[in-house]
Amino acid sequence: MGFYDLSRNERIELVKKIQSDIIEAFELADTTEQAVKVPGIIILYASDNDTYIRKGAYTSIGRIYFEKTDLRPNILVTISNMLINPDYKVRQTAVYSLGEIGKKDADSIMKIFESALEDEHHSVRNAVIGSMKQMGQKNPKPTLKLVKKYLHNPNPQIRREMIHGIELRGRTHPEDVLPLLKELEWDDNNEVKNMVVHVAGQISYKDGCLEKVIHHLNTWKNRKLVTEIVDEILDVHKRYQFASKSPDEAQNYIESNLS
Repeated sequence: MGFYDLSRNERIELVKKIQSDIIEAFELADTTEQAVKVPGIIILYASDNDTYIRKGAYTSIGRIYFEKTDLRPNILVTISNMLINPDYKVRQTAVYSLGEIGKKDADSIMKIFESALEDEHHSVRNAVIGSMKQMGQKNPKPTLKLVKKYLHNPNPQIRREMIHGIELRGRTHPEDVLPLLKELEWDDNNEVKNMVVHVAGQISYKDGCLEKVIHHLNTWKNRKLVTEIVDEILDVHKRYQFASKSPDEAQNYIESNLS
């Protein structure tokens, strides 16, 4: 039976049980002897086929980290070892756990987080992107520092992850993201280039953002890429009825202000 097959009260009780079980597992763990083997109950929840059970696990881990500071060493060592588990779902849960912690305490988890950047499984890499989006929105300074460190990594998959990971920050603070996008304006990998175009479009539709994006695009040298970005921006304004400008207003603004 899946999480949402349960009644509301049953779901509430299950979440409480997940957190209680995980607290007990961390309290019993010995970082010097037992942490190499992640507690079985954590593996059980972290590898569950139900996405919402796994979410219950990683949100519980994040909550416990801040509520029970004495357990932090056990938690970080356990997460590190979850990242080498053969089950991608366990590794994915570990990454999301780091993301929960990183919203407030990114400095403590960044070294562990970096070890997941090149994971072989797409679900884990997607978790990296999702966690970066949340951290970038809630705790931008260390997240942007991480992006700058890996922005020119030889692995195009990592460059793509870095750009995608700062999308949410860019939606409210495009000025933080646009210089990083510009650094990749001549990237020769299509996936990276397409992600630059995608993120530039996504950070253009909120109030006051299109103006910042167009102003910055005037400084870019790759005019072919700028044209693709403009097409994406106009498409976003057509698709998003909640955009601050209508498609016609966006087009008129671009035609009047883009060199």
